[in-house]
Amino acid sequence: MKSRIPRISTRDFYDLGSGKKLKSKSYDLYPKKFFETLVGVPEITIMIHGLRNNKSGALAKFSIAQNRLRQLGYEYPVVGFSYDSNTKGIQYKSCEKKATNVGRIIARQNGHNLSKFIIDIKSKFPHLKIRLMGHSLGSEVIIHTLAKLKNKNDVVESVYFFGASTPADYITPKKFGRILQKTVRHKIINYYNPQDEVLKYAYETGLIEKPLGYCGLHGKSMSKYVQKKVTPKNHRFVSYAAVLKSFP
Repeated sequence: MKSRIPRISTRDFYDLGSGKKLKSKSYDLYPKKFFETLVGVPEITIMIHGLRNNKSGALAKFSIAQNRLRQLGYEYPVVGFSYDSNTKGIQYKSCEKKATNVGRIIARQNGHNLSKFIIDIKSKFPHLKIRLMGHSLGSEVIIHTLAKLKNKNDVVESVYFFGASTPADYITPKKFGRILQKTVRHKIINYYNPQDEVLKYAYETGLIEKPLGYCGLHGKSMSKYVQKKVTPKNHRFVSYAAVLKSFP
């Protein structure tokens, strides 16, 4: 029987039509027992999905991450971070601009939620290493999580972006680059694809300014940042996972 993938959830915490915060709590945990029994576990990887994922879609992405990392010999727990990314009207061209903007608003606010979890779990298990893996809009959740952790040195072990929709300039020193350099202990790897059809469309229609997963970064970055050009079949996370050759 397939093991249940533990997850951190902020589902129904935000309004899918406006991005307005609906709940004051920071997150829910499923199953709670898993997060209480991490004594002796050396590390976990948290996977953050992208836009247009409901609860079941998010769980499917977590399963893909878990299966691929196991194939690559990763023996530690994979945890999912599930948030309100299935914004209203995202499937319609007439609404896509607003729905994308609302998704980005929700992703940004979830930086607070995920950072709070990281602070809480590290207070209980100080030696636990945490790796963050984000697909598409999940990259923005990660950026804003690290921004909230700006006073914590080396709190996250490493970061992996796949088809990142976050603007490329977010990781420059003028934006969040110095914070990433401080909060990430080891490395930030950006797997980008200049043929990514979804990010190309988002860029050419002005939905997102120069997506990191499509354009890569040109110019000054930080020493812990590495980018790797890959050629997945399409923008789906399963395609990006398939081209991942090693982890961590």
